[in-house]
Amino acid sequence: MTLSISDLTQAFEKNHLTSISGVQRGIERETLRIQADGKLSTQSHNKALGSALTHPYITTDYSESLLEFITPVSTSIDESLNQLKDVQKFTLEHINGDSFWPMSMPCVVDDEEQIKLANYGTSNVGKMKTAYRQGLKNRYGSMMQVIAGIHFNFSFSDAFFVSLQEIIGDQQPLQDFKSERYFALIRNYKRFGWLIPYLFGSSPALCPSFLQGKPHKIPFKVAPKGCYYLEYATSLRMSDLGYTNSSQSDLHICNNSVDSYVDAVQKAINLPSKEFESLGVKVDGVYQQLNTNILQIENELYAPIRPKRVAKSGQKPSDALKEGGVEYIEVRAMDVNPFVSTGISKEQMYFLDVFITYCMLKDSPLINAEQKKAFTLNTDKVVLEGRNPDLVLNDKGRETNVPEWGNEIFTDLAVIANLYDKAYNVNCYSQVIADELAKINNPSLTPSAKILDDLLTKDKGIVGWSMQYVNQFKQEINEHQYTVFDKELLQNIAADSLIKQKQIEDADTLDFDAFLADYFKCS
Repeated sequence: MTLSISDLTQAFEKNHLTSISGVQRGIERETLRIQADGKLSTQSHNKALGSALTHPYITTDYSESLLEFITPVSTSIDESLNQLKDVQKFTLEHINGDSFWPMSMPCVVDDEEQIKLANYGTSNVGKMKTAYRQGLKNRYGSMMQVIAGIHFNFSFSDAFFVSLQEIIGDQQPLQDFKSERYFALIRNYKRFGWLIPYLFGSSPALCPSFLQGKPHKIPFKVAPKGCYYLEYATSLRMSDLGYTNSSQSDLHICNNSVDSYVDAVQKAINLPSKEFESLGVKVDGVYQQLNTNILQIENELYAPIRPKRVAKSGQKPSDALKEGGVEYIEVRAMDVNPFVSTGISKEQMYFLDVFITYCMLKDSPLINAEQKKAFTLNTDKVVLEGRNPDLVLNDKGRETNVPEWGNEIFTDLAVIANLYDKAYNVNCYSQVIADELAKINNPSLTPSAKILDDLLTKDKGIVGWSMQYVNQFKQEINEHQYTVFDKELLQNIAADSLIKQKQIEDADTLDFDAFLADYFKCS
């Protein structure tokens, strides 16, 4: 049964309102460590922070300089943000005077070779993580890999899915229904996901050092203080300069079901690449990459949204999905918000609740490769010229633009926001939707427009502009009082993580070559 957004929200409000309020969220926030002059810090990950391999909340991503903060699952937005503030406060106290860069695009990096690969110790799994990063360096360069972002993890409660099944008359096993609906959500995210960089893109400009003198095809303009920008750009992070990966453009990852997705991913990680073959694998006794396939491992598949399930120890993500179905989704298209110390605001999280629910409830036909390409092109256009009044988008073959299409989508978003307000007995969801709709009708209200206006009119380069927030946020975080985690708890977690890393290292029985052969034999 296909019901409209209005019909579904009315049914939830009438008999299933409480099932709306059980959504769970988690945040993964990346940030570069910088020195007082705004340049990249070259310090190693501090031992007082624990083990980057085993710490549940504080780790590193690609580089020793690229910190990643992870919040546990929570049903409270305030709690999630306080968890993030707590771990940031603890980290700031243990990084020898370094600070957090507030932007997605990197700070000043004089030489790409200054970017140290993340070190996870001497265990086989730790060595594999570093060797994988060596492969990323050799394949794409380190600058692309130290772009920071926000990953937003989201799941609906089982009660929500039970209610939705009852409303639409579905009688599948619950997990099958959940997986089916999560993939419907993902397809709709790809249809309508251009909204995210338009509304929240915060990287319209970059430091010239990012290019490291390498050729590019983007027609940058130069701001008065020397940074590069595009007049209508929203998120250079999401462009070909950023975390997307053009070498994967021919992979046909299907988002129509768990089985089709897993089959496509597992095929992709076994697809040889002539380009990467030329790099070699183990050269003079040192791993230059894990293998010569288009994807070394599944994590190398770049996507703005992913279906996820918590994997068992040693289990590949796709095997976890195939065995247990989708547990939650991970939205990966968010720029770091440079206007808040947490990198993501409460208001953004309210909006994501509503938008993700819209993608879940909106009718979502299966898509083919041609349709997926059209969706991707819409997003590509928005990241480079989303505020261009002449921009044309493709809505199922209909030529449209941001104001026209955006207002249509926001009509449904307002209905869902009203449902959330009633479920939580608040009015903040409707207020946020009204505020974001204003950006649809007035591009100058978007963060990308505000940043660019400052860079062009206020006599500050991108470093000077960013450093005012670096210092403001540093003071704010230092003054923050531990709320969810206390300092002693975080000290104990750090110490325990070092013990766990040592236990993993001591438990290894295979040499690294044999470990890798065993890991990949069933891929």
